Amino acid sequence: MPSTEKVQNTHISEKVRELHGSLIDIVTLMNQPQRDEAMVREAGIALDRALFPLLVGIERRGPIGIVDLAAGVGRDYTTVSRQVAKLESLGLAERRQSAADRRVNEAVVTPKGKAMTDKIDAARERIALTVFASWDQGEINDLVRLMRKFADAMGEEAGSPPAK
Repeated sequence: MPSTEKVQNTHISEKVRELHGSLIDIVTLMNQPQRDEAMVREAGIALDRALFPLLVGIERRGPIGIVDLAAGVGRDYTTVSRQVAKLESLGLAERRQSAADRRVNEAVVTPKGKAMTDKIDAARERIALTVFASWDQGEINDLVRLMRKFADAMGEEAGSPPAK
């Protein structure tokens, strides 16, 4: 019986390339400054576009070390530290020493910051309703389940499981 391994590898290679292309498209779209501006507008909040992903990251993953936050948004630690200071001055986040490791400065969202991310979540949901308007519930459920599975597997492969 002939081996199907080569055929399967070719099929997987094609699918990995297609998946990679899709991920590049998604990341490119999500990293466009006008998307963050549109989300801020839709949420009805006043927040500098550069601070938007940091506030959301702190709320979703916090308390989070400034170094980890910087790595998560692909920015330099010193830049993120200054931007977190700006979030502090706006009353949206606080910095503190980590209880687990006093050498680590971490950021946490304040109640005012949480109220703002709640507005962002509501705006994200309104936008998602438009994006998923032609999808059936099963497709949405499958996408969410498989994206979580993919993110977890990528994190395990990299040695750092993503925050959920």
